[in-house]
Amino acid sequence: MGAQRTLIRLGIAAAMFMVFVLHIGGFLPLSFVEQIERGTYDARILLTMPGTVDSQVVIIDIDEKSITAEGHWPWPRDKFATLVTQGFDRYKLRAMGFDITFPEADTGTTGADALKRLAAGEMADLPGFADRVAQILPSLDYEARFAAALQGKPVVLGNVFRSHEAGLTDALGALGPAVMDARAAQLYDIQFFKNEAFTGNLPVLQAAAHSAGFFDNNQALEVDGVFRRVSLVQQHQGALYPALALETLRTALGSPPMEFVFDPPDQRSSVNLEALRIGPVRVPVDEHVQAYVPFRGRSPSFLYVSASDIMRGTADPAVLVGKVALVGTSAPGLKDLRVTPVGAADPGVEVHANLISGMLDGRVKHKAPYYNGIHAVLLLLIAGVLAFGASRLSPLLNGALALGLIAAVTALAFGLWSGVNFIIPLGTPVLFTLLLFLLLTFYGYFLESRNVRQVSKQFGEYIPPELVDELAANPDAASMKGQKRNMTVLFSDVRGFTTISEKLDSEQLSELMNQFLTPLTKVIQQHRGTIDKYMGDAIMAFWGAPLHDEQHATRALQAGLEMTQAVRSLDPAFEARGWPKLHIGVGLNTGDMTVGNMGSEFRRAYTVLGDAVNLGSRLESLTKEYGVYFIVSEATRNAGPKDWAYRELDFVKVKGKNEPVAIYEPLGPKDALDSNLRNDLARHRGAMKLYRSQLWDQAEAELFNLSRSGRPHRIYEIFLERIQYLRANPPGAQWDGAFTFTHK
Repeated sequence: MGAQRTLIRLGIAAAMFMVFVLHIGGFLPLSFVEQIERGTYDARILLTMPGTVDSQVVIIDIDEKSITAEGHWPWPRDKFATLVTQGFDRYKLRAMGFDITFPEADTGTTGADALKRLAAGEMADLPGFADRVAQILPSLDYEARFAAALQGKPVVLGNVFRSHEAGLTDALGALGPAVMDARAAQLYDIQFFKNEAFTGNLPVLQAAAHSAGFFDNNQALEVDGVFRRVSLVQQHQGALYPALALETLRTALGSPPMEFVFDPPDQRSSVNLEALRIGPVRVPVDEHVQAYVPFRGRSPSFLYVSASDIMRGTADPAVLVGKVALVGTSAPGLKDLRVTPVGAADPGVEVHANLISGMLDGRVKHKAPYYNGIHAVLLLLIAGVLAFGASRLSPLLNGALALGLIAAVTALAFGLWSGVNFIIPLGTPVLFTLLLFLLLTFYGYFLESRNVRQVSKQFGEYIPPELVDELAANPDAASMKGQKRNMTVLFSDVRGFTTISEKLDSEQLSELMNQFLTPLTKVIQQHRGTIDKYMGDAIMAFWGAPLHDEQHATRALQAGLEMTQAVRSLDPAFEARGWPKLHIGVGLNTGDMTVGNMGSEFRRAYTVLGDAVNLGSRLESLTKEYGVYFIVSEATRNAGPKDWAYRELDFVKVKGKNEPVAIYEPLGPKDALDSNLRNDLARHRGAMKLYRSQLWDQAEAELFNLSRSGRPHRIYEIFLERIQYLRANPPGAQWDGAFTFTHK
């Protein structure tokens, strides 16, 4: 049964494990599990983010102040030309990235078209007008001015990709240079996000700029709309193009080549992809070449400088010199706000700024390609530990074990996160632990309830409640099947019960029996005994089953002695009702017995059988012969407590037994006896040795003196009578001292 229950618990754990593994593998998506995992990821960010402002990256903000100062959006390109010129010539920026794209021509904002129409039309015959317009037009070509400002400067323009899944194939504007051409990209078996459509920049602007990077993140955006990861490289027509953050950083570092890092190096696949390397910077990535954004804190986590202050030269140079700058907008009307783990409406440019900052500081978290393997191993370990614990621990300890597992996984996840920037699952193992613990607890509760009902049904009428509880907690410890055990059996009977019953009517007799049997039953059960049966005025009980009990003889001895005392506690109540005093005899024997559920197909009982049981019954009958209330066999005496005192009664052959047995009267703990009684016991043992040595005169003299000591005992009279008989009928040299009883 125990092995079966363990297998069932293992089966529950295995079934739960398989459900979660199917989820991890994408075969059985569980959205609530994913949401919990995302929640614990966000919690790690919130609890460990530095919360400081990084001065390495500056955001040039097209804010409400700038729009008020420079005019409505979109601005003419000459303003961007001024921004770039001031940024590098006056403020010595290290690199500048635009979180903006310029796909369309700047028309209708400079008046150049109006001058051209006048020179060709109504002002054509005005002397010198056409020449003057020709001189003025170059200064009004803001597109050219912006391109000239970009020329030779480390500026990265922005562009937007659209995946082929969106059904778009159009291209607007021009892309910047690829970081890897299509031929080189074919050497890698990496799951790049692929795109067919894009929105780039005007060719004249893109040609003048250093490079470009995409700032859209639609394919990496998670289902809850939160920006946690950014795709660093995407594919278009086979070639690879960089993200704005990656390309801005690469430009700031002098445009070193981009390399993929694999483990092992010769396995160039997504499964083995570990990181990107750009010069001295190593950026951990996942199988889709995405990087987790290492958010520094709640916005603002970077220095914001108003674009108008830079254009007008009023910005603080100390804030800008040598910094990496990103041009973006925080103005609500321009709708560049994002949901991130640290805020519900953060400027999108901060996502790029956080990524650049994290790449420079080496704070980008790493989700290894074998993340799912880590996931599965964690769940397998948890399943094994909980299943093992559920089969061996109490519900309370198993709950503590579950909490310990949750604490351990949480500590491991936070430790790896903060210590080595390594991401392992947290929400899923915690949820798995809780759900599996609840399932196993429910099964255990169901099993325990069933066991209690089953054990109560099988043993409740025989054994005390505390043993029922122990059996319910460990039902394997008991069985109704027949088995041989070393046990102790007890028989008790009321002396002269037939005479007593004749003097009482049936109602009085029934009430007397109830009041008599109740305290004796309590004594037996208090000492963990099992009631075998009531036989009228007699009780049969045993120790050592259904639960194994190494102290079965000691408990039976204590119960037998207390039963003889409990009968005396009834005397006042019986006397008040005119009932006679009751006297009982108790017999105990210890030995091998067969115990189990026995009987016929019509009626069964949990009982004990065997010669040792029969001897116990004979010993109870002998209490009348020896004038004592309690007799035990030598086997019980030897198995019982060593500090008890006994009076040796005889060496007898009972009816039905060929081998003689020594029998004793238990008197209780030695230190509870008075000195006179201890002296009598010593003299009695000496008399028994004389008797068995057939030294009749010496034995007779000692027994006679004992009988006159003021502490008489029926045993002295019995042996004085036997000595007289044996003098007249010598037993011979082979006599073993045994006395044979011919009746039960």
